[in-house]
Amino acid sequence: MKNILVLCTGNSCRSQMAHGYLEALQSEPAARIYSAGVETHGLNPDAVRFMAEDGIDISGHTSNHVDEYEGIAWDYIITVCDHARENCPFIPAPGAKRLHQNFSDPSKVTGSEAEKREAFIAARDQIKAYCRDFIERELR
Repeated sequence: MKNILVLCTGNSCRSQMAHGYLEALQSEPAARIYSAGVETHGLNPDAVRFMAEDGIDISGHTSNHVDEYEGIAWDYIITVCDHARENCPFIPAPGAKRLHQNFSDPSKVTGSEAEKREAFIAARDQIKAYCRDFIERELR
Protein backbone atom coordinates (compact mmCIF):
# COMPACT_ATOMS: atom_id res chain seq x y z
CA MET A 1 0.00 0.00 0.00
CA LYS A 2 1.42 3.37 -1.03
CA ASN A 3 1.42 6.50 1.16
CA ILE A 4 0.42 9.79 -0.45
CA LEU A 5 0.74 13.21 1.17
CA VAL A 6 -1.24 16.10 -0.30
CA LEU A 7 0.18 19.40 0.90
CA CYS A 8 -1.30 22.89 0.83
CA THR A 9 -0.86 26.11 2.77
CA GLY A 10 -3.49 25.66 5.50
CA ASN A 11 -4.91 22.18 4.91
CA SER A 12 -8.39 23.66 4.84
CA CYS A 13 -9.58 23.57 1.25
CA ARG A 14 -7.57 22.42 -1.80
CA SER A 15 -5.58 19.66 -0.09
CA GLN A 16 -8.74 18.49 1.65
CA MET A 17 -10.59 18.26 -1.66
CA ALA A 18 -7.72 16.33 -3.25
CA HIS A 19 -7.58 14.05 -0.19
CA GLY A 20 -11.29 13.32 -0.58
CA TYR A 21 -11.08 12.57 -4.29
CA LEU A 22 -7.92 10.48 -4.04
CA GLU A 23 -9.63 8.27 -1.46
CA ALA A 24 -12.98 8.07 -3.22
CA LEU A 25 -11.80 7.56 -6.80
CA GLN A 26 -9.59 4.52 -6.18
CA SER A 27 -11.46 1.50 -7.53
CA GLU A 28 -9.54 -0.70 -5.09
CA PRO A 29 -7.53 0.74 -2.22
CA ALA A 30 -3.97 1.11 -3.49
CA ALA A 31 -2.89 4.02 -1.31
CA ARG A 32 -3.39 5.63 2.06
CA ILE A 33 -4.10 9.33 1.63
CA TYR A 34 -2.98 12.02 4.06
CA SER A 35 -3.33 15.77 3.76
CA ALA A 36 -1.52 18.49 5.62
CA GLY A 37 -0.53 22.12 5.53
CA VAL A 38 2.52 24.18 6.25
CA GLU A 39 0.05 25.91 8.60
CA THR A 40 -3.36 24.78 9.88
CA HIS A 41 -6.45 26.86 9.19
CA GLY A 42 -9.24 24.43 10.07
CA LEU A 43 -11.54 22.69 7.64
CA ASN A 44 -13.22 25.14 5.28
CA PRO A 45 -17.03 24.72 5.51
CA ASP A 46 -17.49 25.69 1.86
CA ALA A 47 -15.05 22.97 0.80
CA VAL A 48 -17.13 20.49 2.81
CA ARG A 49 -20.36 21.77 1.26
CA PHE A 50 -19.21 21.75 -2.37
CA MET A 51 -17.55 18.36 -2.05
CA ALA A 52 -20.78 16.98 -0.58
CA GLU A 53 -22.62 18.29 -3.64
CA ASP A 54 -20.37 15.99 -5.67
CA GLY A 55 -21.00 13.03 -3.36
CA ILE A 56 -17.74 13.23 -1.38
CA ASP A 57 -17.95 13.58 2.40
CA ILE A 58 -14.90 15.29 3.89
CA SER A 59 -16.71 16.53 6.99
CA GLY A 60 -14.74 14.18 9.24
CA HIS A 61 -11.36 15.42 8.00
CA THR A 62 -9.13 17.47 10.26
CA SER A 63 -6.67 20.22 9.44
CA ASN A 64 -3.21 18.81 10.12
CA HIS A 65 0.28 20.28 10.12
CA VAL A 66 2.86 18.49 7.98
CA ASP A 67 5.03 17.86 11.05
CA GLU A 68 2.32 15.55 12.46
CA TYR A 69 3.22 12.93 9.87
CA GLU A 70 6.94 12.73 10.59
CA GLY A 71 8.26 9.22 10.10
CA ILE A 72 5.81 8.08 7.43
CA ALA A 73 7.51 6.60 4.37
CA TRP A 74 6.02 8.64 1.52
CA ASP A 75 5.67 7.29 -1.98
CA TYR A 76 4.21 10.54 -3.31
CA ILE A 77 4.18 14.12 -2.06
CA ILE A 78 1.79 16.32 -4.01
CA THR A 79 1.75 20.07 -3.44
CA VAL A 80 -1.44 21.73 -4.62
CA CYS A 81 -0.43 25.37 -4.22
CA ASP A 82 2.68 27.39 -4.98
CA HIS A 83 2.90 28.73 -1.42
CA ALA A 84 3.15 25.24 0.08
CA ARG A 85 5.72 24.21 -2.50
CA GLU A 86 7.87 27.26 -1.75
CA ASN A 87 7.47 27.15 2.05
CA CYS A 88 7.34 23.46 2.80
CA PRO A 89 9.81 22.32 5.43
CA PHE A 90 12.18 19.60 4.36
CA ILE A 91 10.36 16.27 4.28
CA PRO A 92 12.83 13.40 4.31
CA ALA A 93 11.34 10.99 1.82
CA PRO A 94 14.00 9.20 -0.18
CA GLY A 95 12.43 7.73 -3.26
CA ALA A 96 9.21 9.72 -2.97
CA LYS A 97 7.90 11.12 -6.21
CA ARG A 98 7.25 14.83 -5.72
CA LEU A 99 4.53 16.36 -7.87
CA HIS A 100 3.19 19.89 -8.03
CA GLN A 101 -0.01 21.35 -9.42
CA ASN A 102 -1.06 24.85 -8.41
CA PHE A 103 -4.82 25.27 -7.98
CA SER A 104 -6.34 28.67 -7.33
CA ASP A 105 -7.59 29.16 -3.79
CA PRO A 106 -11.39 29.50 -3.89
CA SER A 107 -11.49 30.59 -0.25
CA LYS A 108 -9.73 33.84 -1.24
CA VAL A 109 -12.43 34.86 -3.72
CA THR A 110 -14.51 37.84 -2.67
CA GLY A 111 -17.71 38.99 -4.24
CA SER A 112 -21.22 37.64 -4.50
CA GLU A 113 -22.26 34.20 -3.33
CA ALA A 114 -22.55 33.19 -6.99
CA GLU A 115 -18.95 34.26 -7.64
CA LYS A 116 -17.71 32.38 -4.58
CA ARG A 117 -19.68 29.29 -5.60
CA GLU A 118 -18.27 29.47 -9.12
CA ALA A 119 -14.71 29.64 -7.74
CA PHE A 120 -15.24 26.61 -5.49
CA ILE A 121 -16.86 24.55 -8.22
CA ALA A 122 -14.07 25.42 -10.69
CA ALA A 123 -11.32 24.51 -8.20
CA ARG A 124 -13.16 21.36 -7.13
CA ASP A 125 -13.62 20.17 -10.70
CA GLN A 126 -9.97 20.88 -11.61
CA ILE A 127 -8.80 18.99 -8.51
CA LYS A 128 -11.11 16.08 -9.34
CA ALA A 129 -9.72 15.84 -12.88
CA TYR A 130 -6.14 15.98 -11.57
CA CYS A 131 -6.87 13.23 -9.03
CA ARG A 132 -8.49 11.02 -11.68
CA ASP A 133 -5.46 11.43 -13.92
CA PHE A 134 -3.05 10.80 -11.03
CA ILE A 135 -4.81 7.57 -10.06
CA GLU A 136 -4.86 6.36 -13.66
CA ARG A 137 -1.22 7.25 -14.25
CA GLU A 138 0.34 6.33 -10.89
CA LEU A 139 -1.84 3.79 -9.08
CA ARG A 140 -3.02 1.41 -11.81
